[in-house]
Amino acid sequence: MTVHHSTPGSAWLRRYVPRADARLRLVCFPHAGGSASAFRDWPELLPPDIELIAVQYPGRQDRYGEPLIGDFPVLVSEAARAVLHCFDRPVAFFGHSLGATVAYEVARALRASGAPALTRLFVSARKAPSVPRPDTVRFGTEEQIMAYIRNLGGSGAALLEQGDDLLELMLPMLRNDFGLVASYRYVPGSPLDCPVTAVIGDQDGSVNEDEARQWSRHTVRPFDLHTLPGGHFYTETATDRLVALVADTLSDVAKRS
Repeated sequence: MTVHHSTPGSAWLRRYVPRADARLRLVCFPHAGGSASAFRDWPELLPPDIELIAVQYPGRQDRYGEPLIGDFPVLVSEAARAVLHCFDRPVAFFGHSLGATVAYEVARALRASGAPALTRLFVSARKAPSVPRPDTVRFGTEEQIMAYIRNLGGSGAALLEQGDDLLELMLPMLRNDFGLVASYRYVPGSPLDCPVTAVIGDQDGSVNEDEARQWSRHTVRPFDLHTLPGGHFYTETATDRLVALVADTLSDVAKRS
């Protein structure tokens, strides 16, 4: 069983390795169908001056008994309220897939509330919000959901192949999260006042370099794009390289703060 330590703010935040003296916090937002434990191995790969805090959406793992949130603005509002407690020192966000959009919208919400600007926003495996999207497939049947997950790959797809019991357990969460993806509509507004780094897998069919590069339109600060080997879940197969990239990008900030 994974042990986590309580973090001020609510049940939303997981600190797997507390670092009270860290000079910077990296708040991570998981993908659709994912949970905070997607980032449980990252602290060991990060330098000691960066503390990782993972966001735990309701309705999964140790929050399984809580109602799922199927309304995107409500999810953003609740997450923003929780992560506000992290801003007693510099904060960077990392979001993967759906989590990239959630992280971006949480950053916008925090800016509107007067919170300090992020040190940096990392967006992974996700088209920029301003990129027009075709109508998202509605996942009405179990077969449609399974086909989509198989296509994306990753450990989640392998888990679902293990038996009907696990699939039955995860189906409500998957339907909810894919519904969030389908319902999201970008509302134009002022760009962020923090640097943005986009990262994609070179075999990810869900996003290409041009679509990821459009994230540059969403900040007035520097933007960079990196491609790592792997598919949509390159985060699982190139974890060391990804975390090294994040740590190197943040190292100067951590030293200055």
